[in-house]
Amino acid sequence: MSPIEIQPLPAAASDDATLMGRITDLTNAVYAVAEDGLWTEGATRTTVDEVTGLTRTGQIAVARLDGGLVGSMRVRRLDEGTGEFGMLVADPAHRGVGVGRELVRFAEGKCRTEGLGTMQLELLVPRDWSHPWKEFLATWYTRVGYRVTRTGTIDEAYPALAPLLATPCDFVIYQKDLAAGATA
Repeated sequence: MSPIEIQPLPAAASDDATLMGRITDLTNAVYAVAEDGLWTEGATRTTVDEVTGLTRTGQIAVARLDGGLVGSMRVRRLDEGTGEFGMLVADPAHRGVGVGRELVRFAEGKCRTEGLGTMQLELLVPRDWSHPWKEFLATWYTRVGYRVTRTGTIDEAYPALAPLLATPCDFVIYQKDLAAGATA
């Protein structure tokens, strides 16, 4: 099998409507399963306009395998010492081959190169029940060095999304010390 190639999308890629649609569709399809039961009917994770805007500002990275899109994520600087990744998705047809791991490794390396000492991610989890994908992700993130630093509610950071929740959820913030060495 060919290696998984990770690359940040250049701003000009935002003009590629097919690519922006593919990233949006992949993100929404993965999140429809990974967050099943958390959102009201019809709610989606992202839009083509959002993905296009994030691409224009250099925040989208993609994973390719044999030239085909197999994953994507958002990577950004939060402040002078902290980077963040989110919207991490791997095509279900390519799970288990390291797409997620390589995307996280890319994000950590990018932020480390930019002089950031901490990487952060946010995980939305149901408050009153256990979601199998959220449990899997919590275990996986912990295994690759992330630790819970805070728990809050979605309306703190994303108040417009709170009414779209179908069940009470917590917003769990994970961080990893990038100076500690190991990557995903």
